[in-house]
Amino acid sequence: MKFSGKNVLITGASRGIGAEIAKYLASEGLKVWINYRSGAEAADKVKDEIEANGGNAAVIGFDVTDEKAFIEAVKTIIDSDGELSYLVNNAGITNDKLAMRMSVEDFKSVIDANLTSTFVGCREAVKVMSKKRFGAVVNVASVVAEMGNMGQANYVASKGGVISMTKTFALEGAARNIRFNTVTPGFIMTDMTAELNEKAKEAMMSRIPLKRFAEPKEVASAVAFLLSDEASYITGETLKVNGGLYM
Repeated sequence: MKFSGKNVLITGASRGIGAEIAKYLASEGLKVWINYRSGAEAADKVKDEIEANGGNAAVIGFDVTDEKAFIEAVKTIIDSDGELSYLVNNAGITNDKLAMRMSVEDFKSVIDANLTSTFVGCREAVKVMSKKRFGAVVNVASVVAEMGNMGQANYVASKGGVISMTKTFALEGAARNIRFNTVTPGFIMTDMTAELNEKAKEAMMSRIPLKRFAEPKEVASAVAFLLSDEASYITGETLKVNGGLYM
């Protein structure tokens, strides 16, 4: 893939999908900034793996729910590299329970971590990318934002908000040549899904037309495409990576 920018910040990149996105984008020649909140050791391991494979990476620790820390992190990247070309808002949390048992604090905590942090990231991206009139942002949402899911009213609301908000940022960023898109992963092969018993796995896979979970790399490649010059005429879109679970 071709990239006109030189670096990317990926939030929540010390493990899981975020780590895979970091590795993939580094393999495509971008300098990746690996964000973590509490997993410093895991973030360092991702950096070491990238550098062992000839890539360029840096680790930057901050809590995405801390607006000032997020702003300061973007400033650190600009001071270091002179620009921020791409952003992947991937960090997020869950706090699952049935809605009738969910407190307002349970709801707000997930909204802040998943939606408000993405707003701050997108807002700051517009500010810094406007200076060069170039940039691209991919926000990671979820298939459940499109189809709903029991016990996840907070998570679904947060990720549904990400999808809708991305469209507005796409409209506002277009005049400045800044693109905003979303990916909505389905069930992904992660440490969490690997721990499921076979019966649970079969039940989940029975709902997926392709009859398997996605590999994290398959989400990473979708993110890379949307950031790349190959997607230069795509903005405001939601790319489903769910094996046909929701069409």
